[in-house]
Amino acid sequence: MKEINIQLKEPSVEYKESFLRALDEYTREGRSLDEGIAEPGDDFAAFVQSKKDESAGVNLKDGRVPQSTFWIVDGDGYAGRISIRHTLNEKLLKKGGHIGYGIIPSKRGQGYATKALELMLPRARALDLKKVLLTCDSTNTASKKIIEGAGGFLENEIPGEDGMPSTLRFWIEL
Repeated sequence: MKEINIQLKEPSVEYKESFLRALDEYTREGRSLDEGIAEPGDDFAAFVQSKKDESAGVNLKDGRVPQSTFWIVDGDGYAGRISIRHTLNEKLLKKGGHIGYGIIPSKRGQGYATKALELMLPRARALDLKKVLLTCDSTNTASKKIIEGAGGFLENEIPGEDGMPSTLRFWIEL
């Protein structure tokens, strides 16, 4: 596999056009970007500010914890996102964990998530975390391999509800 040249960048209006292209990719796939923006016409600067506020623990919605979101950026701009939650609540302890990521459809299978997770682990240490929890659906073999490749060890599997896949819970020691 070729060397992946990405950077983790704080959300910025600088990446608006590539972000909106990514949003379109997800829409064509029948999914959402899961970034909290509903339509390309939304106030993008306010959206970016909301991501910065989330990191500082400001204006958090009910049930949310402070989390720092970084955009995975390559030569084409926005390629995905990776977030680290500073703490876990009961819900995130079961599903969600400390670190979550998503890669745009056209960049999947090229090592972006693997490299982004590698770049994120030092940031987790900087938050004084000793270990981080990552979860994925039992049907998501790509994420399972990425997490295990980063040193994740499976703690357990939580059965899914209402026909949903079970959740695999992995810990990575820092």
